[in-house]
Amino acid sequence: MANSDKFSDLDSFDRELIKVLRSDARATSADLGEAVGLSPSAAHRRVKILEQKGVITGYRAVIAENVQGKQGTVFVHVTLTDQRRETFEKFEKAALACAAIEECHLMSGEADYLLKIVLRESLSYEDVHRDVLSIMPGVSKLASSFSIRTVKMG
Repeated sequence: MANSDKFSDLDSFDRELIKVLRSDARATSADLGEAVGLSPSAAHRRVKILEQKGVITGYRAVIAENVQGKQGTVFVHVTLTDQRRETFEKFEKAALACAAIEECHLMSGEADYLLKIVLRESLSYEDVHRDVLSIMPGVSKLASSFSIRTVKMG
């Protein structure tokens, strides 16, 4: 199902449920129903349908950074050597296989990809750059920026 198909038949209740779940994924059916003006069972049914349609693809726990041994976050703009499908596929396969890369986004604009790398106690950016990024297939240019502070997450 194409993304436009998934979202085209969402009504105001569905959109409100999504909004509430974005801010509190642990909201109960009673909480959801109260927030959007539905009974708890109706809210629960709608959430299940949204999950089945692929509109809601999962839930996650946000863990305090200091508990995870986080040392910092680096965003890396990656420019590839060319724009061939094969180059993109090889790069994406390597990115998916790399545990150090937390997020990988195909971008419009000057760079082809934006990577989010979270550095842990045992992993320095020098290690990631030398042992991972610089040897990934199809990479012609890397530009790194270190996050000073996270202002908003999720």
